[in-house]
Amino acid sequence: MAITAKAVSELRKQTSAGMMACKKALTETNGDFDAAAKLLREKGEAKRGDRADRETSEGIVAAHVAECGNSGILAVVNCETDFVAKNDAFQAWVAELLGAIATSGAATAEDAQSVPFGEGTVENALGAKFAELGEVIKISSLSRFEVSGTGAVASYIHMGGKVGVLLEVAAENAATTSSDDFATLLRDITLHIAAANPAGLSRDDIDASVVEEENEINRKQLLADGKPEAIIDKILIGKINKFYSEQVLTEQAFVKDPDISIAKLLAAKGKDLGDTITITRYERFGI
Repeated sequence: MAITAKAVSELRKQTSAGMMACKKALTETNGDFDAAAKLLREKGEAKRGDRADRETSEGIVAAHVAECGNSGILAVVNCETDFVAKNDAFQAWVAELLGAIATSGAATAEDAQSVPFGEGTVENALGAKFAELGEVIKISSLSRFEVSGTGAVASYIHMGGKVGVLLEVAAENAATTSSDDFATLLRDITLHIAAANPAGLSRDDIDASVVEEENEINRKQLLADGKPEAIIDKILIGKINKFYSEQVLTEQAFVKDPDISIAKLLAAKGKDLGDTITITRYERFGI
C-alpha cells in the first residue's frame, strides 16, 4: 500500500514522532493509522498523547548494587497509580531495568534512556510499558555511586519502595569491607537515613541562607520572650548547634540508639574493626 505524505504528516502530528519513524510505522502496518500510532508508542518514539502531561506521582524507588559492592545506582521509576507501583510484575520489570542501567555505567536519568534493554533501549521499553499498562512510566531521578579507593556502596529500600537510600562509605583496610560488622553498620546507617531524612552530610552542606533564617527566627523569638540583648548571641549558638544536630547526618542521634550520634557510631565501629570509617556521600529518594 502506498503511504501518502498526508498520512505521514497526520501521524507525526498526533504522535510527535519523527517523519521517517512515522513513515516506517505506516509501512510496517500497511497504512493502518491506529496500528502505526500504537507501534510508535511501543517503540518509545511517540509522545504519549494527553497522558504525557498527567501526574506521575506514584511509583517505586529501587536500587541495584554490584555484587562486589563497589558501585550501585538508586532510581525513582514513576507511574500514575499505586495499583501499578505495587504490582509484583512491575517491580520485577523495574529490577531488570535497573540491572541493565547499572551495568551500562549511565549516571543520570537522561543517560539511562539510551541504554540497551530488551530488543531496543530503555526509552523504547518505557514506551512499550506505557502501551501495555496504559500509564506513563518514567525514570525521574537516578544517582550512581562508584567507590574510589577502599570502601563500599550499600542500599536500603523502605516501605515497599516509597523511600530508598544509596550510601558510599570509605575505609582504610580492605579486610574491613568484607566483615559482617561492617555490613551491619552500613545497613544501620542506610536505615537511619531513610528514617531521619538528613538535610546534608556535614554542616557545609546546609545552605548559609537556611542557617541565617534559622538564626533570625530564633533571635526574634528570644527578643519576644524578653531575653537581654547581651546574652542572645550566646543562646543562639546553642540553638543553631541543636539545629545542626537535627539536620546534619553525622550529628544526628542514631535512630536505634539516640544516646549516640552517627559520628560516634562510626568512631566506635571503626575502633572495633581497627579502622577509620567515613561516610563519603549518600542519596535519599522518596515517592
